[in-house]
Amino acid sequence: MLGLGLLGPRTRKMRAVLSSLGISIGIATVIMVVGIPASSQRALTDQLSALGTNLLSAQAVLDQDTQTLPPVLKSAGAMVARIPPVEQVSEVANTGAEVRRSPAIPAKDSSGVTVLAAEGYDLPAVIGAHLVAGHYLTASDAAFPTVVLGSVAATWLGITKLPPSQPAPQIWIGSQAFTVVGILAASPLAPEVQQSVLVGWDAARHYLSFDEHPTQLYARVRESQIYAVQSVLAATVYPQNPGQIVVSQPSAALAAKQLTETALSGLFLGLAGVALLVGAVGVANTMIVSVLERRREIGLRRALGATRRQIRGQFLTESVLLCLLGGLAGAAVGVLGTAGYAMSRNWPAVIPIGSVLGGVGAALVVGVLAGVHPAVRASRLPPTEALATV
Repeated sequence: MLGLGLLGPRTRKMRAVLSSLGISIGIATVIMVVGIPASSQRALTDQLSALGTNLLSAQAVLDQDTQTLPPVLKSAGAMVARIPPVEQVSEVANTGAEVRRSPAIPAKDSSGVTVLAAEGYDLPAVIGAHLVAGHYLTASDAAFPTVVLGSVAATWLGITKLPPSQPAPQIWIGSQAFTVVGILAASPLAPEVQQSVLVGWDAARHYLSFDEHPTQLYARVRESQIYAVQSVLAATVYPQNPGQIVVSQPSAALAAKQLTETALSGLFLGLAGVALLVGAVGVANTMIVSVLERRREIGLRRALGATRRQIRGQFLTESVLLCLLGGLAGAAVGVLGTAGYAMSRNWPAVIPIGSVLGGVGAALVVGVLAGVHPAVRASRLPPTEALATV
């Protein structure tokens, strides 16, 4: 039966390939739609495990009446640090200053980079960032005109390296030159820091007329108490009007983004189902044409004693084999595509075995469904009528 089922694909190779193509595309799409989000989820989980899910951010928002930021208490950081579950606190403030790459650039053509004053020297540790070049602000240089660039700000300003053999580059903030002493790596939990240049608290007060009121606060909290601290953080930071403080958990935003991507994968699963349906129609059409072309063969086999059951089995086997070959090819393409995409994004490649087995199983089911009607039609051909076909 297997030999007879392979007769059609062997003698009509191009037709067999084209018939199986729709099945292959559908199965490959199913595996990639399941595998790529799984790889992304694993990468996100690994990233959050490294960065930590216990970071809270409290940010002042504009007053709609005055269009100004509320004057958060200068002691906000110290007050938050006294909350027992809080382990680390770091503050930054938007100074409103403008950044230029050189003094030759007009002030109206500033880079659009935000200038943040950073309190203390532990901001990278709190937000889970590290430096790719130079060093972070220290007690010895934070009072001087020195800056650390966020990863995006460094790209915008064209300063992505700090060669030790060359003088440190400078940027202009207002009318003052600041020396770049460090460049931060990407910090997913604090995207606003990535787009900013960081100056020391004292340097901001001395050179930029900074009023020492923080505009954003980061706090590392014991994970078991994170929701308890989240509920009191706004009132602690700005007791006069807690409604003007937005408290968020940055890791939750990353997880929400992942959920959005997972929701989109449902659309692609639907498209994969359409591809499978088109493939099934293609296989069914091929089998019907095959029955019409091979009527003399069917009549001869019937005349020599083949039963209707054997005729049905022959054509049903051919249909299943066409879909199975397409399914196996699609599974291989899906696995390779998922692995290749994951490697291009530096993600761990996750290939759910269930999706591969399910894809091949779906190909078998499609083969059976697509082959039933042509097989039954072939088995019902009268031998005399089939042999009389020219």
